[in-house]
Amino acid sequence: MERLINIAVLGATGTVGNAVVEQLEEREYPINQLFLLGSDNSDGETLMFKGKRHRVQLADKFDWSQVEIALFCAGTEAALAYAEEAKAAGCLIIDSSMAFMDDPDVVQVVPEINAGALANIHQSRIAVSPSSAVIAASLVLKPLQDEVGLNKVNMASYQSVSSAGKQGVAALAEQTAKLLNAKPIEPNFFAQQIAFNCLPLAGQALENGYSQDELLITNQLPLVLNDQEVGVTASCVIVPVFHGLAGVLHVETRYPLEINEITSMIRDAQGVELAEPGDEMVTCVSHAVGQDLVHVDRVRKDINNENGLALWFAIDNVRKGSATNMVQIAEHLGQYYL
Repeated sequence: MERLINIAVLGATGTVGNAVVEQLEEREYPINQLFLLGSDNSDGETLMFKGKRHRVQLADKFDWSQVEIALFCAGTEAALAYAEEAKAAGCLIIDSSMAFMDDPDVVQVVPEINAGALANIHQSRIAVSPSSAVIAASLVLKPLQDEVGLNKVNMASYQSVSSAGKQGVAALAEQTAKLLNAKPIEPNFFAQQIAFNCLPLAGQALENGYSQDELLITNQLPLVLNDQEVGVTASCVIVPVFHGLAGVLHVETRYPLEINEITSMIRDAQGVELAEPGDEMVTCVSHAVGQDLVHVDRVRKDINNENGLALWFAIDNVRKGSATNMVQIAEHLGQYYL
């Protein structure tokens, strides 16, 4: 008989939290009791799960000993606020924020690639679901790494406003409506106008010139690939799109590959779909949103480097880029590590 597990979702009414609840149902996770947790702002709200309404409870008053796995979808501040209490009560935590970025004992997991890393979860009792860009890039690059190794990865990511949650989506919608009706706007969430614009800074700016999101990619990708020798550089741009994340990868492998070898490996990669010649061009809207695959297009050799290649990818940042990956981690924990 399949074991039933008690689950808590922190930040259940947020963009990712909502999607986590949907994925728990869609993937038929073996739940005994589901606890939806939030702040004062969401206390008393309800979400549907398996045809029944579940009321959101205050996280501040929750008894964490009631659950075995807690999915943290409420950002860095909330993760830091509740992690120690939840761990002390015996929970295993799956977190989607950057709260534990500098903790060497916390595992960063993309289950298709390194589910085995969860064997170490009882050291820290925390597993991190990496950023959407890292999840996408690691799935695409893993077969190339296994075959010939990676020297350098240079990523440019183009993040939709949903990467900033419901407030980001609302800001784009409001600004777009006002500008189309010739009304003035005052940026009230993003630092500058986001409608019909691109913002070259995602996350807080750091002293070294990078942003938090860029540093996160630089740190997480080698951890997921289990290769601290690969050099990773990232540039993150927020674009006026509601959902999805797209990116360009410029990669240098340790040994040269022919283009047909590269496309063959990407085509066979788990969780990846390669656009074939003549297919419709890959975009977030037409391909990625609502799916759990990483879509890849425009694979080509670097003209100036025999070990180099470039490609374009798109992923649903809320589904596989966050919620689905978290639930997949929970599936592995429930099956092997409780």
